[in-house]
Amino acid sequence: MAEKKPNVNMNPNMSRSNAVRSMIFMFLVACLVMLFVSNMNQNTAVKAEVAISDVIQRANDPEGNIEKITVSGNTVDVTLKGETVATETSRKDGSGTLYDMGLKTLDEFCEGASGEDLTKCQQAYPVIEYKEDVNVWGIVLDVALTILPIIAIVIFLSWMMRQATAANNQSMSFGKARAQLYGPDKKKVTFNDVAGNEAAKQDLTEIVDFLKNPKKYEKLGAKIPRGVLLAGDPGTGKTLMARAVAGEADVPFFSISGSEFAEMFVGVGASRVRDLFSKAKKNAPSIIFIDEIDAVAHKRDARGGAGREDEQTLNQILVEMDGFDNDSGVIVMAATNRVDMLDKALLRPGRFDRHVNVTLPERKDRLEILKVHFKGKPVEADVDLEALAKKTAGSSGADLANIANEAAITAAREGHKAISNADVTEAFERVAIGPERKSKVMNDKERKITAYHEAGHAIVGHVLPDSDPVHKVTIIPRGSTGGVTWFLPPEDRSYKNIYELKDILARAMGGRVAEKLIFGTDAITTGASSDLKNVAELSKSMIVEEGMGSSLRNVVFPSEATGYYTITTEKPYSEKTAELIDAEVKKLSDEAAFRAEAVLKANKKVLDKLAEELLAHETLEEKELEPILKDAKLPETAKLYK
Repeated sequence: MAEKKPNVNMNPNMSRSNAVRSMIFMFLVACLVMLFVSNMNQNTAVKAEVAISDVIQRANDPEGNIEKITVSGNTVDVTLKGETVATETSRKDGSGTLYDMGLKTLDEFCEGASGEDLTKCQQAYPVIEYKEDVNVWGIVLDVALTILPIIAIVIFLSWMMRQATAANNQSMSFGKARAQLYGPDKKKVTFNDVAGNEAAKQDLTEIVDFLKNPKKYEKLGAKIPRGVLLAGDPGTGKTLMARAVAGEADVPFFSISGSEFAEMFVGVGASRVRDLFSKAKKNAPSIIFIDEIDAVAHKRDARGGAGREDEQTLNQILVEMDGFDNDSGVIVMAATNRVDMLDKALLRPGRFDRHVNVTLPERKDRLEILKVHFKGKPVEADVDLEALAKKTAGSSGADLANIANEAAITAAREGHKAISNADVTEAFERVAIGPERKSKVMNDKERKITAYHEAGHAIVGHVLPDSDPVHKVTIIPRGSTGGVTWFLPPEDRSYKNIYELKDILARAMGGRVAEKLIFGTDAITTGASSDLKNVAELSKSMIVEEGMGSSLRNVVFPSEATGYYTITTEKPYSEKTAELIDAEVKKLSDEAAFRAEAVLKANKKVLDKLAEELLAHETLEEKELEPILKDAKLPETAKLYK
């Protein structure tokens, strides 16, 4: 169904402002025109001042050259025959008049004359006209003093109206939802634009069919789902999935973040929820998408009371999704990576009926995603996207998009015309670990320690039967590390057994153990700090979350707040149990160190050879590692008996 386009109205504040500006502009233009005309009238002829007695003498002389005399106040304009205008001024004190000085009107000069005498008299004396003294600037001043206060009042009232309207709009819009509407004018996203996640797309295809063909389901008594919750790790494409549903169904799509409902004033969040659902209902069938809904819909408790702003907002969402009016034609979609934090009332049927897990992409999905992001970029023929998909196990769609972008940036920086395989490898390693720290200079001793450290990781990981194969070893500093050893799984796996996890612990201890064997117990460095941290975290996770302890087998300690116990939350067990957990963690760490030491002592020659090669070449790929590691053996003491 096509989207209803919103009406677009002129802004009344803008119209009033334009009207005021037009009035001011017209008034200024009128003043300029009057000033221009006045100056034109004053400058139409050349004027000179002469004595008033000379004017009287010329006026009384029958043969004088005066054509016309115009009297205006104290000013006398004398027009000579065939000549310019001369301006004469009467006495400044104003005590006398021109009549007293001898200037008379034509009727007074020719009084009593008739016939030819009257004609001669009229011809003998110039015409005298009396005019009022017109002060143009005085008129302009009077008009200005009359109009300017009116204009000032109009401008002031208009400004007051704009301020009042702006304040009213701000107060009225405070409770309005700030959702973005994606309609036909936006770029449409379909399922073809979403690579991978076939299971999630299959679940969402039914929602699209509901929106396109609601009567097909209504005939069978089926109700359209009220809500769809998209759950998954960050960057897996939850928002893109929601937009694809709107694009496939061709319905209006309102997008808003959960944090945009939150406000310091009580009741604002609930008001924004009502406004959002009201807009969606007017455009029904439509979709509301709330991103990061856990920001506003986390679990309620009795500690904050019923008057808390976030609880009022959540209550309003619950009512809108499944209240008395449940035939609105609006589907609510939400995304979160913290399902465990959401309130149970929101997750029940009738609200979020569908729970769709948007998982991390598998290898074939990663390949499709990489093809999408490398599409349109110039790529050399030797670029192997399948190998990149294999190396990027555990990466999200956003990570893969970042790798493609970094590869293009690297190619441009190196001046390549197309993206090469080296550019892709550099981009992958930059995203996975960090950029090369070429500015960091290590002395010979530090380089040797790093070489033996990374060689220890590689050899232990290579010989242990349940460890992933070694892919690459380098002693070039990257990110916060002095060197890196990559282990890549041959295939994607959903589960890890206890043997695989113990091999991971042992190979992580390989670096510290190699330093101790070569340089002595007292010479170990801080280079293994991140390895030891990872060992402690994985060991604790195995005990607390997976029930893999020897004395605490099949016992886990979940926390209601976060799903499992973490350092930042209160311990969900007693102090006695905490001591048992600490003992189990130490036991796993000691076992890992013992197995790593047994492997490296049995393969001392291989350790020396690999360290020498790393010092010579700095980086060794999988093919270069094979001839070095082929002679490495697994001693009996390092084996785990299953």
